[in-house]
Amino acid sequence: MIAMAGQQISFTNFIYDKLLPNSLTIALYIVLGSIILKLLNSLVNRALSRKLNLQTQMLIRKAIRGVGIFVISVLVLNTLEVPLSALLGTAGIVTVAIGIASQNSMGNLISGIFLLSEQSFVVGDVIEVGAFIGTVQSVDLLSVKIKTFDGLHLRIPNETLIKSEITTITKNPLRRVPLSIGISYYDDIEKARDILFRVAGEEQLALKDPEPFFMVSGYGNSSINLFFGVWGKTPDFAALKTSLLISIKRAFDAEGIEIPFPHITIRPPVRIEPEGMVKQVEDKG
Repeated sequence: MIAMAGQQISFTNFIYDKLLPNSLTIALYIVLGSIILKLLNSLVNRALSRKLNLQTQMLIRKAIRGVGIFVISVLVLNTLEVPLSALLGTAGIVTVAIGIASQNSMGNLISGIFLLSEQSFVVGDVIEVGAFIGTVQSVDLLSVKIKTFDGLHLRIPNETLIKSEITTITKNPLRRVPLSIGISYYDDIEKARDILFRVAGEEQLALKDPEPFFMVSGYGNSSINLFFGVWGKTPDFAALKTSLLISIKRAFDAEGIEIPFPHITIRPPVRIEPEGMVKQVEDKG
């Protein structure tokens, strides 16, 4: 039974008396409402695409869509003469029941509000969370969706995310490329330094301001360890690092600078004789 306008009617009567006679009007509300929502979203995208970031645009589109669906639903229910007060009361009871059953979601909801207000990252940013690095696809009230570089779809609850250490890789427009380079103890440190600065000066993606940074970071077991940092635009990070490593290797080879690598000495097997003498085992192969 369905309560409508102070009376109880059966579901069958509701279909024949209310739904079927008004089906054309309801269809028009839905179709025209959908078209209007698409037009509004298109106008908002054109008006705000250059003024707001992707995250704010997404939130505005979701708000417009939610309001539009609410208005269309009210028009349809009004056409069917369904009392809204009864539906609101039922919706309130359902909301309370859902809230009790999903208390854990409240933490995600509150965390989502903090993330949206803080804006440590927005849609389109590349972030690092734990062992995952990817592009932020959406920032919702309950979770954040990330697309990793190997094509995985990652959903992280907001409560987990707000407690984690997050690195926003694309937050700043400039980024330094750190290079750790080892040279032989027989090579000249100043000569290696001059080569590194020359390579950075010839690299098109490298910035002159801020200028590159060089330091001797320490003495290793088989190499003198150098640190060389070159600044570039954040979107060019991977290309700049790859180009620098290739150019440095070529320049070191041309100038006779050795990049040491671990050596392994292979000895023939030995056998300890009863008298304590070590005797080399002959290779019979």
